[in-house]
Amino acid sequence: MNMKRKRGDRDGVFAGNTAERAIIDIGSNTVRLVIYGGSMRAPTVLLNEKVTARLGRDIATYGKLADEAIELAMRGLERFALLLDDLEIDDVETVATAAVREASNGREFITKLEALGFKPRLISGEEEACLSANGVAGAFPGASGSVADLGGGSLELVGLEKGETGQAVSLPLGALRLPEYRGEDSSSSNAEMRKNLEKVIRKSGWDLFGGSKHKPAPLYLVGGTWRAMAVFAMQAQGHPLSDPHGFELEVVDAQKLAELLAVETHETLRNRKRISSMRAEKLPNAAVLLQALLAQLGPSKIVFSSWGLREGLLYDRLPAHGKAQDPLLAGVSVFATQRGAPPTLATRIAAWTVDAAPSREFGSERLRVASTMLALASMQIEPNIRLPQAIDWALHKRWIALDGEQRAMLAAAIAANGNVLDLPSDVQVLARGEALEEAICWGLAVRLARRLGARSRRSLQVSRLVVQDECLILRLATSHGALFGVPTEKDMKLLAGRLGLDWAVEIVSDEELLAGKPDQV
Repeated sequence: MNMKRKRGDRDGVFAGNTAERAIIDIGSNTVRLVIYGGSMRAPTVLLNEKVTARLGRDIATYGKLADEAIELAMRGLERFALLLDDLEIDDVETVATAAVREASNGREFITKLEALGFKPRLISGEEEACLSANGVAGAFPGASGSVADLGGGSLELVGLEKGETGQAVSLPLGALRLPEYRGEDSSSSNAEMRKNLEKVIRKSGWDLFGGSKHKPAPLYLVGGTWRAMAVFAMQAQGHPLSDPHGFELEVVDAQKLAELLAVETHETLRNRKRISSMRAEKLPNAAVLLQALLAQLGPSKIVFSSWGLREGLLYDRLPAHGKAQDPLLAGVSVFATQRGAPPTLATRIAAWTVDAAPSREFGSERLRVASTMLALASMQIEPNIRLPQAIDWALHKRWIALDGEQRAMLAAAIAANGNVLDLPSDVQVLARGEALEEAICWGLAVRLARRLGARSRRSLQVSRLVVQDECLILRLATSHGALFGVPTEKDMKLLAGRLGLDWAVEIVSDEELLAGKPDQV
């Protein structure tokens, strides 16, 4: 993007986040600007603004972008250009998809974008499919299966094998074009529409996961209309989580959902919470498309992904070591650092507590470290609102590569760190009791560590927490024996009781502490 920079005071622009990259996504339905900060392995969305220009609405009929749609899109894009200039964001990637690449006046529209200072890239259907699949690969490390990205003008299908993209195809089955497959009579049956859609999918030759040579694999659904479908399903289930990212359905449940939505109407759907009027209009036809996909691809399950094309663009630019980062830890590290819990502190405390409260049968070390960071960060919240806000972090913030039970374990550890052991019902229904108990012990161990020496590095250097002979032992160097106060004694009793162990305190010399051979006092 070639624009004159206005170098000025940027203090407070994004409250502790540095804006690193911006993406302008020009689709068939919306034109969207997203500004990202934080770690690009798990980026923080700093600004997400869209204009519903419906550029692709006349493509099927007239083969061109409608003048009024162009006018609306350009109005939004002119605003985006000014925002990016004022925010001094230089790293801007602009991509255009189905509507612009298929329109007879698409080149003319691209010229208008260039006049604004953008450098638009017109991507092919296959490239769009692979970028969306990259987004899924970034959100679900090592994923294998198929990806169906439903946009306004097209449906992209692509295979994934251990995070690597395979065969890709772009089909004219976007949400704006689905009504065409009902035939001349718009009231024709869903069965007829499904038959027409299946025919298009079969003729494409894309059968990577439907043939007998392949075992059934997950089908990842990408796009706003699919996410609205997930929200509908979650509300119908009374699901305790709110983010559709990572929500899964067994095939039989996905079939029931599609059957239910296919007979809904715009009027019955638009009054539902979190389902916009625009999505309500498209959901019934999208449900018939889902029926066709289930029949043709034969997946093992359905997984909804909020990461797609834009996140795929970010992920695609990462170096190999960046892609290898754990997205959960990358995201939590940035979040917790901004709230007074840097990864170095959390890592020291996680190491100090590992013998007493390791990750066992249900958790993992990545989850234990993430819970330590969030537990420490939660202590910066005022006590009267601490617990509900911190549990909301665990349950409802968009952490990547995390399932429902793991979210519940984060919440349990955060609660136990605050000595709240009676967990909310939303947490209890998401995880097995044994998993929650393991996480509670993580939280109680973090509580002991941070209260022992007020999070000081020195307190962790002059002490050890170990388990020997069915006894939880706190060892303190002679110089810091006075750290064992009344609060510490209470925390020791609480953790030992939860672990089913006796407890003891040992005051030892520095040499004995380092050698690990103390004499009990």
